[in-house]
Amino acid sequence: MPELQLPTRHDWTVQNPTYGKLTVEPFEPGFALTVGIAYRRALLSAIHGAAPTWVKIENVLHEFSHLQGITEDTLDIMLNLRKVVFALHVNRPKILRLKAQGPGPVKAGDFEQDADVDILTPDVLLATLDKDGVFEMEVCVERGRGYMPAEKREVEALPINAIQLDSDFSPVERVNFHVDPVAEGHERLVLEVWTDGSIAPTTAVGEASKILQDHFDLLTDFPEAAPQEEEAAQAEQRPRTELNENLFRNVDELELSVRASNCLKTANIRTIADLVQKTEAELLKTKNFGKKSLNEIKTILGEMGLALGMRLDP
Repeated sequence: MPELQLPTRHDWTVQNPTYGKLTVEPFEPGFALTVGIAYRRALLSAIHGAAPTWVKIENVLHEFSHLQGITEDTLDIMLNLRKVVFALHVNRPKILRLKAQGPGPVKAGDFEQDADVDILTPDVLLATLDKDGVFEMEVCVERGRGYMPAEKREVEALPINAIQLDSDFSPVERVNFHVDPVAEGHERLVLEVWTDGSIAPTTAVGEASKILQDHFDLLTDFPEAAPQEEEAAQAEQRPRTELNENLFRNVDELELSVRASNCLKTANIRTIADLVQKTEAELLKTKNFGKKSLNEIKTILGEMGLALGMRLDP
């Protein structure tokens, strides 16, 4: 019986920081189209990136406030801020600050430098000041994926007078593909990817491949064990940990957000030892505890060499 033809060759015919062109071949008829559609979906909606989520401008109470000595109004500044491309190197929100005095333009490159954040478009104009203009601003930059309207975001300890922003986290701006015929009735997939520069096209395609693989892994080998038996087996396989001095610390010392801290108190989790013995599923069952709080806790525990779902020896 003839074997199904699988792709054996790929080549990045064009590769630069914001654009890449990939060819993959050979495919059986129809499979190149199927793979191209899956890649396009994953690239446009599932790749993580960074974007501003709220802004606080001195002497501004709401988005319709007027700013003395500044040409742009508050809405213009908010729209200009969304044009700035950020690269965030940590999995927690970062606050960027900017102070400027006129006359002259204020650009994205005028933000105070932060080792964890790169501003890839420093020439983007934020505001124009006259000789009496003074401009102070704080911006929160976070990691996420897809498009998140301000009204759908979970608010955690938003500063007074801060204005939430609609955030487009996706670093992939455009994806195109087409299918070309090749020898022996097979097909070639040509995939083009445009990004904002915060991620290379090669990296984006690699992440999309991992996402698609993870989706199909569940159905590769159907488990025979019942769900209860699987859960018990997983509990036995939880990683054991040697004594870590951080286990005896109180969770209040973790400097968590207000929502995450309150949720842990509600769940009667007092020490880090109590926390690491909980699984992700158990924490997500806690009232008002969401994915954002979960990721925050996982990041902090990871910096301590700990993780959720640990089994501590008595």
